[in-house]
Amino acid sequence: MTLFDRVFGGNDAVYGLTEAAIDKAIAEHGADKAVAFPHTAYSLPCYYAVTGTKVANLGELKTALGVVKTLMTREKRLNDAFMSGVATALCAEFIEVLKYIDGANPYEEPLYGHLADATIRELGVPLVTGDIPGVAVILGSAPTKEDAVALVKSYQAQGILVTLVGGVIDQCVEAGLNMGYAVRIVPLGKDVTSVIHVVSVALRAALIFGNVTPGDAANLMKYTFERVPAFVNAFKPLDDVIVACGAGAIALGFPVVTNETENIFRVPKSLIVQEDVDKFNATSLEARDIKIKITKIDIPVSFASAFEGEIIRKGDMQVEFDGSRKDCFELVQTKELTAIEDHKFTLIGKDFDEFEVGSKNAISYIVDVAGKNMQSDFEPVFERKFHSYVNCIEGVMHTGQRDMIRVRISKATFEAGFRAKDLAEVLYANIKNEFDAVVDKCAVTIITDEAECSKLRHEMAIPAYDRRDERLTTLTDEAVPVYYSCIMCQAFSPSHVCVVTPERLGLCGAVSWLDAKATNELDPQGPCQVITKERVIDENLGRYEDVDEAVAKFSQGALEHVTLYSIMEDPMTSCGCFECICGIEPCSNGVAITNREYAGMTPLGMTFGELASMTGGGVQTPGFMGHGKHFIASKKFMKAEGGFERIVWMPKDLKETVADRLNKAAKEVYDIDNFTDMIGDETIATDPETLLEFLTEKGHPALKLEPLM
Repeated sequence: MTLFDRVFGGNDAVYGLTEAAIDKAIAEHGADKAVAFPHTAYSLPCYYAVTGTKVANLGELKTALGVVKTLMTREKRLNDAFMSGVATALCAEFIEVLKYIDGANPYEEPLYGHLADATIRELGVPLVTGDIPGVAVILGSAPTKEDAVALVKSYQAQGILVTLVGGVIDQCVEAGLNMGYAVRIVPLGKDVTSVIHVVSVALRAALIFGNVTPGDAANLMKYTFERVPAFVNAFKPLDDVIVACGAGAIALGFPVVTNETENIFRVPKSLIVQEDVDKFNATSLEARDIKIKITKIDIPVSFASAFEGEIIRKGDMQVEFDGSRKDCFELVQTKELTAIEDHKFTLIGKDFDEFEVGSKNAISYIVDVAGKNMQSDFEPVFERKFHSYVNCIEGVMHTGQRDMIRVRISKATFEAGFRAKDLAEVLYANIKNEFDAVVDKCAVTIITDEAECSKLRHEMAIPAYDRRDERLTTLTDEAVPVYYSCIMCQAFSPSHVCVVTPERLGLCGAVSWLDAKATNELDPQGPCQVITKERVIDENLGRYEDVDEAVAKFSQGALEHVTLYSIMEDPMTSCGCFECICGIEPCSNGVAITNREYAGMTPLGMTFGELASMTGGGVQTPGFMGHGKHFIASKKFMKAEGGFERIVWMPKDLKETVADRLNKAAKEVYDIDNFTDMIGDETIATDPETLLEFLTEKGHPALKLEPLM
């Protein structure tokens, strides 16, 4: 039997199952029954991406199945086999979506099934930065559960997002492996059709980040091949359905590595037979051309970005250091080269094995750095990195920053031998590795003595924070000679360019002007380039000839003009990993803002996902813009249209998050007290009419401003 016979046979089998399932659903629910995956703006994302058509009900799903049949050509050519594979994938999506009829939740812990649009946007930043260097799809059952766990953990240790389908899930559960999105091991489902949920991630990435037009199958597959670093590991035995699914993966540019040797036609760089399961990892990375940056740190547990979202529950905790109960802080200090002994570690107080199990304690760490090119402006940039560094330690959880931190160490990590010197080693190694261009020497002091923590917090840390805050308040767009570009997201959104200024951070919320400045200093040829601001065209709009030239250059000509302070005229583009989206709300003459965490409806008549689908992908959408949370209280927020006085609605949680800063800014700029009390949220209104009544009652200033449209 040839490979073509197996692909076509598997495709026919899945098509028959799909047709029967749809007919049964129509007989039970009727053709008008609504059908869609939850928490996505794309209904059936894979079918929509390939054809450009949204499916709304079972009758349309039946029609869509007829369209899929046209892909099922039977010429014995590789392209026909691959297109039959795509047809198989779409049939799998139809089977899976039927599981969600009437709001059903077909997947229970630990299974995930369909992943929401918001989850994909959250993956955007780590995929762009390389914290997630690839996506592994592991399918079937490994020879042994030990083989399964070894393969999964090998990818996890490299920061790769691992998705699991089939028997490998039971093997990992039996072995007690910690799984979940937080640790980047995502069990999708037991049925082979659940593999479509990771295919859906890839195709939605093209729509969300790549501005690929739905229905443009050629560019869709070009995008996934070039920009989505995914691959498949399929354990033998492979039935014809799995072979057909594999053909679909290859069509998207994802190589398939298998230990199956029977009736398999090898395709160089695409369908690879590797009989030794221990070599699946190396073979897969080579086939997908994924380069792993090795960060070997001498500690007794693993260190990888895959552990960054790990949650340490109270019952699993050996010891906790809690800045809300005790005096804690983390601080970077610039010293003279002669004042530091490189790689020196000092512990003041008890080590981790001297604390009572489950107790809350004080901890502080001071990292002294020195270098010919080191600047004090870089200190807070380094400190913000501590959150990521500490969270990347297996079995260690870090939240907060400055003097409001919390660190939990799990019992398993403690029992593996993790102590204070290991925490110091993580800080030292990462600072020296990531900032080697400016740091020549580094020394770490960890303090667990409660009295000393309290003394140094008040005498050293808080004064340092206050000095920085005072400097930042004077760091305005007018006060600096240059801005910076940030094109990190171009890995996924080729035409997007962020222009980062002191008063407008990157839309992902992760890149401030100081971050961009440090990035440029550390890597002058990197993603953050200097943009001069000498030739102003319109100060109110934030329009500069220099900025226009820069965005035209960095977007490869896709953009011609960008304004920094307007939502209506040439607004800045968005890639898809924005923290918030702002859009005009005509009834109230203002704007509504929603954030990724909010899944509900907005007064604009769209959810976050629906707004994101029209705002992302590197396009300019007048009247809408993506931005970071901290930009909301900036004096440059929509300055050209009247500023943040225009804000009429935000989700309650977001409003509470920005309340202190926004209220302070509103009092300073507009002499308005408690401005956030005038802003609606979902507990007040999600429709424009009710919102307008509330705003009128409150006397919201947006109602008296010049019309936006």
